[in-house]
This record gives sequence, C-alpha cells and structure tokens, in this order.
Amino acid sequence: MGSGKTMIGEALAKKLNKSFADIDKIIEEKENMPITEIFKKEGEAAFRAKEKMEIADYLTGPSAGNAVVSVGGGAFLQEEVRHICMKNATVIFLHISWTAWLERLDMLVETRPVLHGKTISEIQTLYDDRQTVYDQHHYRVTVDGLDPEEASDKIISTLRTKPI
Repeated sequence: MGSGKTMIGEALAKKLNKSFADIDKIIEEKENMPITEIFKKEGEAAFRAKEKMEIADYLTGPSAGNAVVSVGGGAFLQEEVRHICMKNATVIFLHISWTAWLERLDMLVETRPVLHGKTISEIQTLYDDRQTVYDQHHYRVTVDGLDPEEASDKIISTLRTKPI
C-alpha cells in the first residue's frame, strides 16, 4: 500500500511493451464507484471478494502473461490470492521502508479506507504486520527515493540478473 505500484507498474509495462492492469481501477470501473465507496456501501469483505475474482480472472484468463498487473496491498493478505499470484505470475514486492512510507501518509489516508480513523501507532502495526505476508514473493525491490522510471529500471535489472 502506497509503494507506487500503479505509477511504477505503468512505467514497467511501457518498458516491457506489455499492457498494464490496476485491479483497483478495474473494480472501480466495473462498480462505477471509488474503492472508498465500495468499502462504505458494501464493506471490506465484499470488496475483497470482488478483488479476488478480478485477480483470478486476470492471471488465469486470456490476458495472462501479457500484462503487468498491480494488485492492492490488502489483496495479497488473502491466502488464496497469494497462491493464485505466486502460481500464475512473477510477484515483485515493491518494498518501501516505514520512514519513506510515513512521508507519503498524508496523501495515502484519504484514498485508503483501511487507514481511516487509525492512529500512527495502529498504522505502523498494520505496516509491520503486512511485511511478513509480503515476504512471499519472487522478487523484492526496494523503491525508497526512486521515481517510477528508476524503480522500473531497477525491476528490469533485477529480473535480468536473478532469474526465477
């Protein structure tokens, strides 16, 4: 959450000559409302079910392998989603340190329902708890201080030098 998945993913897709899919944006377009509204009207469980369905469809359907896909930070907390991703895609964890992430917090809170009404201490606990789940990946790329172009170059370099 807040690591720059969308901007970095778009830059990476362009460099790899692939399409780009942001699962959150796909859901927003299908539901004709922002994620925050889906959370308010239908609840987190309903959103997570939609998210899981879109990820499974995207990673196992006809587009599989031809796109860079941005999966929301909360999606990967679902064991079934992790399994689908690890089996059907190359999972790149965009790591951002707590210090760098904290600098983005003001802009993140508004668009991340999971952060609404939380104290800094609660938010740090959320960040820390997610790190152990995010350890399940094929590649880890630290993006602190990198713009999307630099981050996408670092990903490409990582993919070339450390094949799965």
